[in-house]
Amino acid sequence: MSDPITVPKAELHCHIEGAAPPSLVKRLADKHGMDVSKVLDGNGKYVWSDFTTFLKAYDTASAVFRTPADYAILAETYFRMLAAEGAIYGEIFISPDHAQATGLSYRSYVEGLSAGIERAKNDTAIEGRMIAVGVRHFGSAAVERVIKEVIANPNPLVTGFGLAGDERSGHPANFSKAFRMAAEAGLGTTAHAGEFGGPDSVTAALEFLRVKRIGHGVRAIEDKELVKRLADEEIVLEVCPGSNVSLGVYTHLRFHPVNMLRRQGVKVTLNSDDPPFFGTTLGKEYSSVSETFGWTFDDQMEVTRTAIEAAFCDEPTRNRLLVRLDSAVQKPVEG
Repeated sequence: MSDPITVPKAELHCHIEGAAPPSLVKRLADKHGMDVSKVLDGNGKYVWSDFTTFLKAYDTASAVFRTPADYAILAETYFRMLAAEGAIYGEIFISPDHAQATGLSYRSYVEGLSAGIERAKNDTAIEGRMIAVGVRHFGSAAVERVIKEVIANPNPLVTGFGLAGDERSGHPANFSKAFRMAAEAGLGTTAHAGEFGGPDSVTAALEFLRVKRIGHGVRAIEDKELVKRLADEEIVLEVCPGSNVSLGVYTHLRFHPVNMLRRQGVKVTLNSDDPPFFGTTLGKEYSSVSETFGWTFDDQMEVTRTAIEAAFCDEPTRNRLLVRLDSAVQKPVEG
């Protein structure tokens, strides 16, 4: 028995270095004479046990990407994988600090990623955009340096600015200048909050960074007034259920608040975060959440529509994506 037509999908929250397939990391490590045996097991899976060792594995894997061509292969590989699962749009977080650590300039980093996104688009019609992120535990000066580089080196595919890193480090007020600069430059803005930080971290991001999207944000469920605010102000949550379960924010998917948040009127999207590290893909996120909470085809279509409407892209692109979404009609299951 075949499945009904694949739901068109869209992703707003994925770290491109964290999307690197282990096989690609091994290949590039061999090419550059690097040892990644401590973070890859014999079965081609990433090795980590908690948030600290996850970050270490992430940094080690990221370090094998050293040239624009390496990043082009990474972006092309990921966007082809997304398209194969029925995605029509994807946004990736890009980390200028990781590129800089391997000696690559911001401009070269973005040009490599752009080339890969364009190659995937030419073959699969998937649209892609990039969100440059500052790392909060590097401090406000480092985050401001990132936004200055983004503004000084405009690229049509870099359409957003975000804040990642350890939520427990640095109050959002410290980064308000960087976000003001991003908004004035016409970039969409988003910030990680409400994952390891509690509901107060979400409130602080809204107050000091003036974002209309929150990365994760799920711990808002612990504050009824905040949930109401999110719904009233139409703040979009970039929810990553598989990531949250893997990192122990929730012990099991059935205890995850994504369904409760949605039922209370909060706009939610589904995302993979760092897919191979967490044994997931965007397609798995849609299927596992839908199976666990009984979401219908129409529910999933609404989630994708929310993502496209909140996407950091130009209006003509958004309208084309909505047309593609609207053309998807559920076919009867064949025997």
